[in-house]
Amino acid sequence: MALYAYKAVAADGKTKSGLLDANNEVDLELRLKRIGLDLISGKPARKSRGAAGGTVQRRELITFFFNLEQLTHAGVPLLESLSDLRDTVANPRFREVIANLIENIEGGMRLSQAMAEHPGVFDNVFVSLIRAGEQSGRLPEVFRHITDSLKWSDEMAAQTKQVLMYPSFVLLVVVGITFFLMIYLVPQLAGFIKNMGQTLPAQTKALIFISGIFVKFWWLILAVPVVLAILVKLAATASPAVRYWVDDLKLRIWPVGPILRKIILARFASFFAMMYSSGITVLECVATSRDIAGNAVIAESLARAGRQIEEGKNLTQAFHDAGIFPPLVLRMLRVGEATGALDKALLNVSYFYDRDVKESVKRVQVMIEPTLTVVLGLLLGWIMLTVLAPIYDVITKIKL
Repeated sequence: MALYAYKAVAADGKTKSGLLDANNEVDLELRLKRIGLDLISGKPARKSRGAAGGTVQRRELITFFFNLEQLTHAGVPLLESLSDLRDTVANPRFREVIANLIENIEGGMRLSQAMAEHPGVFDNVFVSLIRAGEQSGRLPEVFRHITDSLKWSDEMAAQTKQVLMYPSFVLLVVVGITFFLMIYLVPQLAGFIKNMGQTLPAQTKALIFISGIFVKFWWLILAVPVVLAILVKLAATASPAVRYWVDDLKLRIWPVGPILRKIILARFASFFAMMYSSGITVLECVATSRDIAGNAVIAESLARAGRQIEEGKNLTQAFHDAGIFPPLVLRMLRVGEATGALDKALLNVSYFYDRDVKESVKRVQVMIEPTLTVVLGLLLGWIMLTVLAPIYDVITKIKL
């Protein structure tokens, strides 16, 4: 199947152009008719690097699984559903992936096996869930679970970005003002103070010295954090021990660390509940959730909990010994295990963390503004004190 560039006319008379997979021009015309377009011209398209190596966005996956759930729930065969979705997807990269799914399924593979061929688009959580849905005959329900999970992940990603962007913006403002004061304002005031011929206080000398460092080595001050960040990232990629240390530091830095921990645990609980309710065993749920944690410290705790479950401990006791959940969450899990509603208990844990994250983000945003005011006030106060002290001494001597 080749990718064709086409030009077609819609029922309202408007001309449209785009890309579509087809076996030949006749097949292209038939596929366009199915989406309400009449072919004007079509020819094989050259695959650009962007199309071949593009990414599939989370929102596109949400639409894909939502449509799959609707179509399969209505009784449309899987291959027909995938064919319809392939013809309506705008992303060339995603269209190629869906076309490959169809080819593999026609060749005898199951949907989960075909999706496993594209780990960059469908991660191991989706593959495991769909495999469980195929075995239990609950594919439409699994598609709905995946859609809900992707929507939730999209919201959590937006909150994570919000948590990181706001402190970063505040830090950038503080650094910018500091550079302005040290490189532009302080040197001008320092020249005026030196011309008075007074003996400068120690704090004034310190300010002038620091300002001189900023003036001479401003490029080095800016470059050092960037170089250090790159070196730490490379070291974390090469060494598991360094990565563990960096991930542990991320969870400890206030105020981002505690919120990041809650986001990771909320994601873990949500995916665990989704997989468990789909019929996947507890051990497989723990192993798969460990891979999506995205943090070496949390992943190590989950691995330790998995080993304890293999040794015969129940889920609540294993999580208690791992030390990653607070007592309130452990109590919810204990009740869920006792009542046989572990998936509902895990969803409650996810809701608990989700709500806590939103409240924590609001608190941090409220606290950052006065903190910025205090930091800038102290900085300006120190500069004005060191500048005005020599001037005040001169005025005092003149009065005497």
